[in-house]
Amino acid sequence: MSHLARRGMIALTGAALWAGRAHAAPTHTIEGRAFASHWRVTVPDGTDLEKHRVAIDALLAQVDRQMSPWRDDIEITRFNTSVTETAISPETATVARAALALAGDSGGWFDPTVGPLVAQWGFGRISGADVGHWQGLDVTGDSLRKDVPELTLDLCGIAKGYALDRMAAMLLERGVEDFLIDLGGELKAAGLHPSGRDWQVAVDDPRQAHDGAAVAVGPLGRDFGVAGAKLCLGRYGIWPYHRPASGPPCCGGGGLGTPG
Repeated sequence: MSHLARRGMIALTGAALWAGRAHAAPTHTIEGRAFASHWRVTVPDGTDLEKHRVAIDALLAQVDRQMSPWRDDIEITRFNTSVTETAISPETATVARAALALAGDSGGWFDPTVGPLVAQWGFGRISGADVGHWQGLDVTGDSLRKDVPELTLDLCGIAKGYALDRMAAMLLERGVEDFLIDLGGELKAAGLHPSGRDWQVAVDDPRQAHDGAAVAVGPLGRDFGVAGAKLCLGRYGIWPYHRPASGPPCCGGGGLGTPG
């Protein structure tokens, strides 16, 4: 399974604590806002990141314009309010194909048509009457089709991971070889920490009565996602996972649909 597909199975609302900062070699960080959350890039001290800020913001803004369901002027919103077919960008087509492939590989547990269900529980704004019919979506070239007018597409469970991969690829192309990216709780690392070790992060303790780190995770040679489990309060609580087949939020394992 591709990195892009794997990203869709990970919750995107986590918080990461940088591990061992007090005793580590110095690092430099730049940060900004994207997808109603944050982005942060950490590199060894002495690396000039500011010259990449504009390109990072532009890349994330492009993905937001193409795939965010919170905007009225984007491709996904036009498709969701149409009755049949919509022209989309090559980037959106790539992500939509990956989402549909993941839906097929998971037997529908990852469901990109879950938007209206997610909205019912207060996590989104996509409206529609048909959930769980992802087989009714089709991407042909740069065109997205549906066989039921009420069918909608929600790429939030995978689009942020796509943006994360694009950020990492851009930094590598620009000659930045050692970095740790945090995009709204999704992490990606390359190279080494300036101390000469692998990049590491500490994951916030999910237990209600505990603060601080539950575990330090590393090495981060590929991708890593963390979820704010402290949000799971009570039977249904506030939780970023939903069972596509049954509806209620899901506070456990198994296949999941996520609003991102």
